[in-house]
Amino acid sequence: MLSKDVAAPQGPLSDKLGRPLRDLRISLTDHCNFRCVYCMPKAVFGTRYHFVGHDGLLSFAEIERLVRLFAGLGVSKLRLTGGEPLLRPRIEELIASLAGIEGIEDIALTTNGSLLTQAKATALRAAGLGRVTVSLDSLRDATFQAMNDVGFPVAKVLAAIDHAHRAGLPVKLNMVVRRGLNDEDVVPMAEHFRGTGHVLRFIEYMDVGNMNGWQPEDVVPSREIIERIASRWPLEPVEPLRYGEVAKRYRYQDGAGEIGLISSVSQPFCGSCTRARLSPEGRLYTCLFGTAGTDLREPLRAGDGDEAILDLLQRVWGLREDRYSELRNILRARAGKEKVEMFHIGG
Repeated sequence: MLSKDVAAPQGPLSDKLGRPLRDLRISLTDHCNFRCVYCMPKAVFGTRYHFVGHDGLLSFAEIERLVRLFAGLGVSKLRLTGGEPLLRPRIEELIASLAGIEGIEDIALTTNGSLLTQAKATALRAAGLGRVTVSLDSLRDATFQAMNDVGFPVAKVLAAIDHAHRAGLPVKLNMVVRRGLNDEDVVPMAEHFRGTGHVLRFIEYMDVGNMNGWQPEDVVPSREIIERIASRWPLEPVEPLRYGEVAKRYRYQDGAGEIGLISSVSQPFCGSCTRARLSPEGRLYTCLFGTAGTDLREPLRAGDGDEAILDLLQRVWGLREDRYSELRNILRARAGKEKVEMFHIGG
């Protein structure tokens, strides 16, 4: 059933459940310099793991061509992800080319912040990047380093956030909350970012991919997170800005800003999902929890024309009926294909 928070916009392309195509998340690389325990556990993704090689990655020209086609079908928002997208050289050139495409209104970037220097943030902004989301799961160094599992310190991520802010990039922070690991950091994180102008979003720990050992008891429901924060600083809900907005928004009643809750486990939002995902090697996924994607690289490199590729995109989205989060318990009980890993399609 579609969300009734905001009416579904009318558009040229909708799936079987009436959900329009509005957002495209582009994973630029499956490489990452972190080994976060909920995404790329080191025991699996070690030195012998085979990531997509350079020749297998979509080129910037191929990405630009696909974005032009997606824009013609109604996509207006892009998010560049990974892996760690800033590991992809000359990303500013890609952003500049995407920013010039008719119909693209917003380009965002999700990063772990490790490579976001002041010079890089300034260059990204100048190229046309609209905003940045930085992943940060704790302010305590020991906890944060245990979660990224490469010993990367909190201070450098906080510096990256400052670099983005000084460059004129609006900043959001993503905190994945896992019970017994970093849930005691919820209130300290809220306290730290209150009044900064940055929006902190709490994400329920999800069963993305196959390797993170997800168990339901590890999930801290958004309801509990709200209760913890509201016990210190009263909150009030904020109406969504648009159809398909994934985060439930709340603002502090004292005017110190707002927070967001992404509740894929306890309050699934499949009914208003408008997002398609493009993997580094050019496979199109219609769900974060998908098991198979549609190869777009092959027709691109085989010389297929725009009309043929548009027809393929329309058929894939038109047949879409994904509702994994709404059907999680049923689907998890079935034996089947493994899900795509989160780092491969950008969360």
